[in-house]
Amino acid sequence: MTLIAADPATAAAPDTGMLPRPFEVRARRRELADCVTLEMAALDGRPLGFAPGQFTMLYVHGVGEIAISISGNPAEADTLVQTIRAVGAVSRALCELPEGQRLGVRGPLGKAWPVERALGKHLMVVAGGLGLAPTRPVIYWALANRDRLKSLDIVYGTRSPDQILYPQQLLGWSSAEGLRVGITVDRASEDWTGRVGVVTDLVPSMLRDPAETVAMVCGPEIMMRFAAQGLAAAGVPQDDIHLSLERNMKCGIGWCGHCQLGPHLICRDGPVFPYPAVRDLMTVWEL
Repeated sequence: MTLIAADPATAAAPDTGMLPRPFEVRARRRELADCVTLEMAALDGRPLGFAPGQFTMLYVHGVGEIAISISGNPAEADTLVQTIRAVGAVSRALCELPEGQRLGVRGPLGKAWPVERALGKHLMVVAGGLGLAPTRPVIYWALANRDRLKSLDIVYGTRSPDQILYPQQLLGWSSAEGLRVGITVDRASEDWTGRVGVVTDLVPSMLRDPAETVAMVCGPEIMMRFAAQGLAAAGVPQDDIHLSLERNMKCGIGWCGHCQLGPHLICRDGPVFPYPAVRDLMTVWEL
């Protein structure tokens, strides 16, 4: 008798959190030249509830598995939304999945943004490049809880105007009453009339009351390091500055050690960390 292994992307998996659950791509949207958003649904009908800041491990049969942040609305658990940049074999395969294709999903995994700390305070979301995807669930949460926040401000920077992620959504948010959106690019195009410069230079001018601000930051690590330093220097309490470090996650459960940062395993202890926990580690080049 020949035994044939089941395809984790099509076979129902026990609810252990260790095996991929079967999901199907319901919609696919091109965001940037190398970036796609997938909307997926569980084939077993069970919603994948998650908290803002968590991630999943997405599995493409025959290719491999990769950690991707969840970028959808936490209030809409029936649909799993993730924005993916094609940078390697698995991410390229994910970006090429057509509607109707099945894949495997493990999760949600990781520690979430501590949104409860923002209640009764000013919330500032600082994102660079694709870092807007992991912070978008925070924005959805904040919009649903605006009466419990003093304010919501979004500070976003990217390399060039054609690299702006979710441009129509940013435009919609910018027109919402009491919500400020600041956008800057490193290099302007001929038709760009907005701000030019690094996102860290825009942060201080958008702070309302630093002592009463909670900041959530995601983007390239050098950007996060300088953004956190700037926020702290402006008077934001360091315990109220939170960073999402999504470097090199491989297994998702802290076994392989691939994402180690000093004493931390990013997938197990993060990806969201309070700034004091990683402040000194982020300055060590070898880490």
